[in-house]
Amino acid sequence: MTSGVVLLVLGGFLLGGAWSIWKADSDTKGRTGPQVAFAVILLLAALLATASGVLRLV
Repeated sequence: MTSGVVLLVLGGFLLGGAWSIWKADSDTKGRTGPQVAFAVILLLAALLATASGVLRLV
């Protein structure tokens, strides 16, 4: 496997983690501040890993 494919898989994994954290809100409180911050950080990391993977494959 090339490093581009590994980065694409990592980006998908991070994107799934961000989605999971975003959907795990409480019925009474909603989403907390740290939960939103962590989801955004994971989303940015997923976008960077995916973009890096695509650029490595090109």
